[in-house]
Amino acid sequence: MSMSSILSADAIDSAIKDCQAPESFNCKKFFELCGLTKKSPQEVKSVFGVIDGDGDGYIEENELKCFLQKFSPGARVLSDKETKAFMGAADGDGDGKIGADEFQAMVLS
Repeated sequence: MSMSSILSADAIDSAIKDCQAPESFNCKKFFELCGLTKKSPQEVKSVFGVIDGDGDGYIEENELKCFLQKFSPGARVLSDKETKAFMGAADGDGDGKIGADEFQAMVLS
């Protein structure tokens, strides 16, 4: 499954362009701009599955670094600071990884 089967290409492009500058990524704003906040819980879980590159049911820091590239292959890598901020915002139980339910809660809140 690809992101463009869930989200419009124009919305993805707009969201990627908004955070091109280093240290400009904001996960909540990105989710709104790409249209993910308007998707169903099942669609959000499908997006989670694309981001969870190793299929272990969690998004770890190494997968978060490449988060934008899952939406657009030419996008930049998130900085360590951005990655840690994203993890802090989504990792509700503090185990150092984001589960599908945590991801869905953050996107749809």
